[in-house]
Amino acid sequence: MFKLESLTIQVIKSLKPIVRKIESQDRNLADQLRRSATSVALNVSESAHAKGANRRSHLHIAAGSANESRAALRVAAAWGYLEEAETKSVENDLDHCVAVLWKLTH
Repeated sequence: MFKLESLTIQVIKSLKPIVRKIESQDRNLADQLRRSATSVALNVSESAHAKGANRRSHLHIAAGSANESRAALRVAAAWGYLEEAETKSVENDLDHCVAVLWKLTH
């Protein structure tokens, strides 16, 4: 679980300049991305101390938020706020988060 928590913090660090760039064009989308990425990290962390269905619930929420973060990056690229190449590395990290979360919940 510690590696996943570290990865979620790395995602946030990687998103910081991207969110700033999006924010200059679309404050709402930047805020949504900021909140969804934060949700991934917080729910993964909270799940580490939860049991049973409560743990699984936090992990499912984290997975949903990771997917939301990926979608926000794609939307930003579709609107022309970013180049797709700018988000490739962080999207790969989010893909890895989702894969780990899937394994933990199935």
